[in-house]
Amino acid sequence: MVRGAYTLARVAVTVRVAAGWLWWLGVVAAVPGTAVTFSPTGRRIGVMAGAALFVVAAAVSFLVRRGRHAERAKGASRAAKSVFLQDRKVTARAWVRRRRWWLLVVFVLAVASNAVLPCAAGMLLGGVGAGLWLRSRGVARIERSRDALLWVRPDGNPALYQLTGIAAGDAAPGGGRRRR
Repeated sequence: MVRGAYTLARVAVTVRVAAGWLWWLGVVAAVPGTAVTFSPTGRRIGVMAGAALFVVAAAVSFLVRRGRHAERAKGASRAAKSVFLQDRKVTARAWVRRRRWWLLVVFVLAVASNAVLPCAAGMLLGGVGAGLWLRSRGVARIERSRDALLWVRPDGNPALYQLTGIAAGDAAPGGGRRRR
C-alpha cells in the first residue's frame, strides 16, 4: 500500500468513456459511407459487411478478457482515507487526453475506408463501443454484488483495484451519472 495521498479513478467510468467515444466515432464515420456511390464493392455490400463486423466486434470486445474485472475485484483492497476520488468528468477528460491521437487516427482511417467498403469500418468502431458498453454493465453487476465501487490508480498499476463504499464519488455503479 502506498503511503500518502493519491488519486483514484473509477474502473467503470474508464470503460464507459471508451465505449461512448468509440460508438460515436463509429457512427460519425459510417454516415458518410451511406452517400458513397463510387465504391468498387458498392454500398449494399459495405453496409452488410459492416453489420457483420458490428456484431462480431461487439461480441469480441465484450467477451475477450471479460473475467479480468471479476478477478481483480476479488483481490481488491479497501482504499485509504487519504485518497482523492476523481470525478467522472475528470476521469473522462484524462482518458481522452491520453488517447486523442489514437482516436483521431482510427477515425480518419474509418472515414477513408468508406471509399473502398462504405460504412464497414465505422460500424466496426461502433461495435467495439457497444461491446465495451456491455462490459461496463458487467462491471456494474460486480459492483452491486460486492456492494462496493471499483477504483484504480490512473498513474499506477491498472491491475490493482481498490474498493470504496457504494455512495463514494459522483458516478453510479457502471459509470453512469448518479441519479439524485
